[in-house]
Amino acid sequence: MSTTATTTITNQPTADKPPTHTLQQSDPDGQFRRQNSQFRNHISSAPGSPFPPEKDRYVLYLNYGCPWAHRTNIVRSLKGLESIIQLVVMGFELTDRGWIFNGKDSSAEKDPLYGFTEIRQLYWKADPEYKLRYTVPMLWDKKKETIVSNESSEIIRMFYSEFDELLPVEMREGNRPGGGLLPKGLKGQVEEMNEWVYDMVNNGVYKTGFAGTQEAYEGHVWKVFEGLDRLEKHLKEREGKGRFLFGEHVTEADIRLYTTLIRFGESLSSYESHIEWDQAAYKKDQMRPTIRCLGPETNGGAFKNTTDFICFKKGYAVASKTGIVPAGPLPHILPLDRP
Repeated sequence: MSTTATTTITNQPTADKPPTHTLQQSDPDGQFRRQNSQFRNHISSAPGSPFPPEKDRYVLYLNYGCPWAHRTNIVRSLKGLESIIQLVVMGFELTDRGWIFNGKDSSAEKDPLYGFTEIRQLYWKADPEYKLRYTVPMLWDKKKETIVSNESSEIIRMFYSEFDELLPVEMREGNRPGGGLLPKGLKGQVEEMNEWVYDMVNNGVYKTGFAGTQEAYEGHVWKVFEGLDRLEKHLKEREGKGRFLFGEHVTEADIRLYTTLIRFGESLSSYESHIEWDQAAYKKDQMRPTIRCLGPETNGGAFKNTTDFICFKKGYAVASKTGIVPAGPLPHILPLDRP
């Protein structure tokens, strides 16, 4: 996650490229407004698609600290796409040059394709006139040498089924228990939950934490807790109907929620200092059953193997400007049979 500093820093190195304010999070009115993703192409198995599913053609760029990128890494693992879609991990610290390759904490020392040291160089290769933020996740096409997509919600849906013909029969979406990650019978309910969870929780923590004024902060912080209460109500109403949000099997709603909650609940010491949660300790205990249900013992380790608590805490420590990495909490996730 990025820092809360509001100092304007010019991200572009040459006079003919206008500045991008990498470390400036809030607008002049103090509100944090998320940038719309600019690359919205789709990998498709349909005949004539400019981006067909192919083994070793696409590269997923991310860092382990980013919750939006984490979604894509979970689905890549859940779907067994590790041998089909290359993964490149960047450093988790946001710099005045954007995300960089630095070789720290299991990240790459440089881009394996072009030897670049900054993700913005890939954005400029795809579009020399690109002037907005250089975000992750980012899905790259090695054949066309361009960005397919930098929108996490669309990347994960590409991963659900577009590569199925390259997978063993049991890994294909139609053969997954419960009807897949976005079952037809649950799609409407999942998308309805996605909408308010995004506004109140996923993006709510950003609107709160990166608020540039007291008014902006107070306008969002209580909505986060309203969202958490709404989630608790949903879980209580469905008690006895399965461990996950919509039953016995993971859906898209679980994945999208998990990547925020796991940072909120288990990296609380650093998160709380960064986001300034007035009721964070209370909510950590209240939401622990949810995090435990979505935890690492399930789904072939897809959640566990893509969750790096050390990177979470180090990234938030840098973002909070203290540089202090919390020692706890330990264990990171309680066993499923723990009350």
